[in-house]
Amino acid sequence: MTSLGVRPQETRSPEKIAPAAQVPAGAPDVLDLSLQATSLLFVNAETTQQTVAAGKRIAEGLGHRATVIPRWGELLVQVETEQGQRAEASAVAPMAIDMNKVLEAERVVDGLADGRLRAEEARGALRSVAALPPVSLGRFVLAAAVGACALAVVFGAERASTFPLIAVSAGTGALLRRGLSRLSPNPFLQPFAAALLAGLIGGLGRRYQLGSAMTLIALTPCMVLVPGPHFLNGLIDLVRARVALGSARLLFAGLVSAAISAGLLLGLWLVGATLPITPPSRAIPLAVDALAAGFAVAAYCSFYSMHWRYVPIPVLVGMAAHALRWSALAAGFSAFGAAFLACLLVGAVMSAVAARLRLPFAALSFAAVVSLIPGVFLFRMAAGSVQLAQLGTRASDGVVSTILSDGATAILILLAMGFGLILPRLVAERFRPVGARGPAVHGGEHDHHD
Repeated sequence: MTSLGVRPQETRSPEKIAPAAQVPAGAPDVLDLSLQATSLLFVNAETTQQTVAAGKRIAEGLGHRATVIPRWGELLVQVETEQGQRAEASAVAPMAIDMNKVLEAERVVDGLADGRLRAEEARGALRSVAALPPVSLGRFVLAAAVGACALAVVFGAERASTFPLIAVSAGTGALLRRGLSRLSPNPFLQPFAAALLAGLIGGLGRRYQLGSAMTLIALTPCMVLVPGPHFLNGLIDLVRARVALGSARLLFAGLVSAAISAGLLLGLWLVGATLPITPPSRAIPLAVDALAAGFAVAAYCSFYSMHWRYVPIPVLVGMAAHALRWSALAAGFSAFGAAFLACLLVGAVMSAVAARLRLPFAALSFAAVVSLIPGVFLFRMAAGSVQLAQLGTRASDGVVSTILSDGATAILILLAMGFGLILPRLVAERFRPVGARGPAVHGGEHDHHD
């Protein structure tokens, strides 16, 4: 993400600041503060509804009325004055995910809206939030390795020889992504390169028989790259009739997924390997399934820059959701029916948690259900499509039906997950206005990532 170029410093939490007499600010100050805060929220995966509400609350706290208009690539704020409307825009796109920045920005918004922060204090605090670094490189690499191994367990990895290769592939991919982020702002280069590496290692593992499950060695490091929060935020926007922005978010998530698939298949092709379109599956015990899901959730919390103190919440909720899904599948539910039930539980819990902790709902919820994402089906569909193009008219009916089945299953699971997560949120908002402040959460000193 592009930094505002301000040196990181301690962010003052509104809970620590004594109430001050707030005088109405001028329209330029209101525009500047509203645009600064909403841009931070918008870029780092806060929901559009919450972002718009934050801008309005800031303006009201400073004695004005404002309108926030989000578009892909631009955020516009309009403030009403006695002379008419004044507007200012910021060129930003919602492509990053950083829970810590959202949390700190929401605290500043609360302080402005409640009159506990003066305009100059808030401006400096927002600059400090924008300059916060991501999680440490060590935590990022470890999370990628642990998350990929946990997903391998969920999808049936059996032999211990599989996990070192998965850990090396995912961890090295994380190093590569962090390095590329300093060289290029292109949002597709990092996932493409990490997936390319995963394909190379998975293909070499099969050629030299270094692991017993080449499919999982290649796939699970790619699954930790899937942009779930962007998909979920896009679906929320579509449900709220923000068609253009919702479609843009979904298209961005789809393009990232396409870059991952292209990198994976290219890596396999370079070493003369292919991805089987019908890999074997293995049922695992409930306790193992839930525990592995918990490790995967913890990994994603690190990807999204969540402070350690909050990680146990999505981990426990994610484990409960995975146990519910496992039980539903055992009872005869379809894959998408079981995913809907699990996500309905997560959506109900996380709607309350996100409001109280001031964390972005999409990232918080997705972290808890990451192991349900049908990445395997998406990548198998891509591999099958390549195989279909190579065979042409010689392709069997079985290949075509497998591709269609994988695609339909992936789409239905994604939709079931999205609506399962969104429905409780929509119901909760009927009883609690969007942007209303929850009970105070005392964060103390600024949260460090490491």
